[in-house]
Amino acid sequence: MTQQQYEKWSYVFRKEEKRIRFLNRADRMITACVFLSYPGLLLYLFGTKRFFELFFCAAIPAVSFAAVSAFRAVYSAKRPYEVLDIQPLIKKETEGKSFPSRHVFSVFIIGMSFFYIAEPMGIAAFVSGTALAYLRVVGGVHFPKDVAAGALFGILCGLPYFFL
Repeated sequence: MTQQQYEKWSYVFRKEEKRIRFLNRADRMITACVFLSYPGLLLYLFGTKRFFELFFCAAIPAVSFAAVSAFRAVYSAKRPYEVLDIQPLIKKETEGKSFPSRHVFSVFIIGMSFFYIAEPMGIAAFVSGTALAYLRVVGGVHFPKDVAAGALFGILCGLPYFFL
């Protein structure tokens, strides 16, 4: 992504302050909805005594999240606002740790957990994750490759569900 591409993609939001506020609220709402629904999934599995599924729906995302976090700490790719002369629309002061997007990764690995248990919920999480990926790029905190890799890693890390 070049500075010109970023300016073109984010122009519709930059035009008005209320659109920037909308972008930030949408980013927070999607993140919160998916992340808060995940404990609900685990509680549902516990309450219905589906302990086998509960174990894997807790272990696979936890191990995957730790692995992605460790990779990001070592690789530490710069963020768009560090490389390009831009002011991000999403407030963020973190340096590095851009690749892969952990927000998008988390939504997609949680989506894989939901898909394993209830396909419509998984599809809803994937749609939410795609919207979040768009917002994170337009918000200036990730490059397209960061969010694409986050989604791909989330899906790949969730593939073991289909071999249980």
